[in-house]
Amino acid sequence: MNNELLEALNLLEKEKDISKDTLLEAIENSLITACKNHFGKSDNIKVNINPETCEFHVYAEKVVVEEVKDEVLEISIGNAKMINSKYEVGDKVNIEVKSKEFGRIATQNAKNVILQKIREEERKVLFEQYYGKEKDVVTGVVQRYVGKNISINLGKVDAILSENEQVKGEIFQPTERIKLYILEVKPTSKGPKILVSRTHPELVKRLFESEVTEVKDGIVEIKSISREAGSRTKIAVWSNDPDVDPVGACVGLNGARVNAIVNELRGEKIDIINWSDNAAMLIENALSPAKVISVIADAEEKTAKVVVPDYQLSLAIGKEGQNARLAARLTGFKIDIKSETQAREAGDFMDYENEYDEDMIETEPEHTQKALSEDTINLIEEVADRDGMEFTEEVAATEEIAFKKEEEIAEEEIEEAEIEEEGIEEEEIEFREEGNEDE
Repeated sequence: MNNELLEALNLLEKEKDISKDTLLEAIENSLITACKNHFGKSDNIKVNINPETCEFHVYAEKVVVEEVKDEVLEISIGNAKMINSKYEVGDKVNIEVKSKEFGRIATQNAKNVILQKIREEERKVLFEQYYGKEKDVVTGVVQRYVGKNISINLGKVDAILSENEQVKGEIFQPTERIKLYILEVKPTSKGPKILVSRTHPELVKRLFESEVTEVKDGIVEIKSISREAGSRTKIAVWSNDPDVDPVGACVGLNGARVNAIVNELRGEKIDIINWSDNAAMLIENALSPAKVISVIADAEEKTAKVVVPDYQLSLAIGKEGQNARLAARLTGFKIDIKSETQAREAGDFMDYENEYDEDMIETEPEHTQKALSEDTINLIEEVADRDGMEFTEEVAATEEIAFKKEEEIAEEEIEEAEIEEEGIEEEEIEFREEGNEDE
């Protein structure tokens, strides 16, 4: 009997993760309950159980008296002397109680006590086990639809995926395995109640932690995340190691890592951007894939004015404002997006670069405003190649000025030479005329 009990306890400990000590305590309480049901009292009952062999003994502690008034608590001196001649009036004698003496009702009650304790401990173990997984991702198996909710089996316990936590358009088949984010674990009389989600932004974060080693190790941090489940997610990442590209680490070789997460989320698009402590740069990155001309951010008011090219306005705002909305959630700023034309009309944007160019054109010499001739361009390209320079409009303009100066200098030298030659010829003519007169 003891060997069978020991094997049963070891099996329960292994399958239900309930400690043997807890089970032995349950057996002890059940025996005390049986004695109370059998004798009507259990204050003087003691149970000794050997945890190694599961051998147990039940004793009723009785006081030695001259005349017995309560057979449950007292024993006569004569009966006590029969057990041991050393006993005297007032001593306490332990009388062993045989469990076989218990009636059917007492035995059934003892059995119920043991089963109840096992159930309580099982619920407690399950609660502690899944409470430790709260705010984490688990894999579950779809069982069935309960109304608009879905029952998910997590192994030892079932979870409920409510309608509010389901992604619109997702349909699951029985026995299908899916990833879930544990929102909350509540203890109940029937076991832990586990609420899970497929829409929570943290689901994407946990999936990146499981898929990307750098994120799991803390080298790459996910600083912020915004999500519209089933459609699009934006995450901002930062690397603690300057040699590690955070975006590249999350994307993976040929997009392998991010594609695995996209597949798990049934095709949901994921934008991965670089985090920046500079609010303007962060907002510019958050509006990706749209290009941004300028960002003016107010850190105190948490507002920002963004100017984008006219042809990029719809892309920056996104379908039904989704891109701008996700960028605002990601950065924590209220973002006002305008096209370049709208910003100019409202006076919120000035193209300083173009104004600078116009001022330069007005103050530059006339020859820099004119279009360069083909011969001049060819000559400038040859000079640029010879000197190892890259041919640009600035280089061309500079070289043309240099050529003009060289031409002017050459013309001046020619004029001076011609003047000198004319002077020499005049002197020779005068000299000859004087010679003729002398003759």
